Amino acid sequence: MSIVDQVEGTGSHTYTTHDVAVAGGTLRVGVWEPTAPAATGADGATLPAVVLVHGITASHRAWPAVVEALPGRRVIAPDLRGRGRSNGLPGPYGMAAHADDVAAAVRELAGGPAVVVGHSMGGFVSLVLTHRHPDLVERLVLVDGGLPIPLPPGVPDGATPDELVRALLGPAIERLSQEFPSREAYREFWRAHPAFGEWTPVVEQYVDYDLAEFPAADGSDGGPVLRPATSPAAVAADSADSARGDALRGALAWAAETGLPITFLRAPRGLLDQPGGMYPAGTVAEWAGRLPGLAASEVAGVNHYTIIMAEPGVAAVVAAVG
Repeated sequence: MSIVDQVEGTGSHTYTTHDVAVAGGTLRVGVWEPTAPAATGADGATLPAVVLVHGITASHRAWPAVVEALPGRRVIAPDLRGRGRSNGLPGPYGMAAHADDVAAAVRELAGGPAVVVGHSMGGFVSLVLTHRHPDLVERLVLVDGGLPIPLPPGVPDGATPDELVRALLGPAIERLSQEFPSREAYREFWRAHPAFGEWTPVVEQYVDYDLAEFPAADGSDGGPVLRPATSPAAVAADSADSARGDALRGALAWAAETGLPITFLRAPRGLLDQPGGMYPAGTVAEWAGRLPGLAASEVAGVNHYTIIMAEPGVAAVVAAVG
């Protein structure tokens, strides 16, 4: 393990990043240490660390607003394989691979079983983590993710991985192949995104971290180009696996059989702030009938991004963490 970034203060926490050994290399992990005394429960025992797992094209820097609202708690959040500063890690990708990567980070950095919170695809990863490594998870919170996502109308069950990616993510996948002339140009790209009606420091630092330097595709000596850090190959593989993979199916069957306690928070608006969200209310109700331990609730006034980056989503996530 090595500390590779300078400490940055958030008010409630200090921040470092660590590299954790995983298959094929190292996983970049953000760690926030509380500046206040450790939070304790009613019995006086220190509350467990919180592990935050981001979505399919995101990074660990999606979480500072949630961290800030968890004074006294140690918080750990990885860049998943193929994302952020873990983008050089090779495949295979998929929910089982990500779950094992997160397990390595929890074992090294959490100091015991943790409360695990997964957003979007991070919810799938977190559910599979709980199935594969139940000793590492004290409580599971799924934030607008983790349950199978209904395919949009017109997408056949036998759709190719590329068709699945475009059906589920739309413009979110298109930006991954774009080059940007400057960091400010990338900020302007995101300022126009309909999900972010308010541009905040939380959004800005997330966007700035997302842009990475890559060698020019034509092999020229003109210097590096700026592109989003997420690997398109990782997104394609993970989209297919989350829709059809054995790891998720097995985890869902296990959760149904055992009555695994799961908190599910639904955003009523989607990736583009459109009404209806990623999960229609009826889909969530159907899964609540299949999973006896699932406790689902809707967080009014948020979309798929702001449920973890702004109020009232942050408050709902923190309440679910306990």
